[in-house]
Amino acid sequence: MAHKESAVADEPIDVLFALHDKFNLMDFAGPLEVLTTALHDQSDPASKAFEVTIAGGTPTVISEQGVSVQTHINWKDAKERLNDFDVLVVIGGGTDAVLKSKGEPLDLITAYSELQKSDPTRERTLLSICTGSLFLAQQGILAGLSATTHPDYITKLEILCSQAATRDLGERTDVVDDARYVVNNLRFELGDEDENPYIRRKSDAGRRPSNARKGSISFKGATRRESIARRASMRLGGLRVITSGGVAAGLDATLYLVSVMVTEESANQVAQFMQLTWTKGIVVDGLDV
Repeated sequence: MAHKESAVADEPIDVLFALHDKFNLMDFAGPLEVLTTALHDQSDPASKAFEVTIAGGTPTVISEQGVSVQTHINWKDAKERLNDFDVLVVIGGGTDAVLKSKGEPLDLITAYSELQKSDPTRERTLLSICTGSLFLAQQGILAGLSATTHPDYITKLEILCSQAATRDLGERTDVVDDARYVVNNLRFELGDEDENPYIRRKSDAGRRPSNARKGSISFKGATRRESIARRASMRLGGLRVITSGGVAAGLDATLYLVSVMVTEESANQVAQFMQLTWTKGIVVDGLDV
């Protein structure tokens, strides 16, 4: 596969789903439906915006609901092909066994984040659904970031983040307990911070948000380009990290991903087709689309 700096409108965005044993079926099926429904061109059903690959430890992985899902590649192949993927999706469910055994997808998550730090010229996204954020916490990915998870697992997320900060001498994580999803590392530099309409500071309370658009594909025609140097200086080399709340909140987070990597129109079309009401989450140091 040719090296890509970011996804472009005339080719699919490559997504890798990591399925561990006893994953939650809806955590997988919901985002999968969103991504495979999204189009680059709403008038062209063939213009699929995302290409999905499923990785797992065995040819067939069984969810905690007892449904079997066939994988495309194993963990070894997934690691060897990590540079092919624009997005890594980590699923919740069955987390205790993975955390106890320190099994996959833990190493895969770390490898993906290290890949971004070593190659910040490429745009990559790490999306966790529901309790999948516990895997990110265990691996220290959330140090210095904000994150959320299923409401019943907020305390566990806080404990894992605290343990990781102590172990790695890293920064603390701001755990948010009332958000549908939390997005870290905005993608585009749009002028100085003082004039940037996408940066929300405490002093902006009561200020009317800008109606301007942001995002990877939606800014493909803009004259200002993202600063690679600035991306490299961000945490995790500018890796976009999105954590979502439980099950249905994962749909909201995936719709956000569609909105910034394709267009907001595409995300709204998907929500309409799936008869969803898209509830917006939190974009750290910025405004949601």
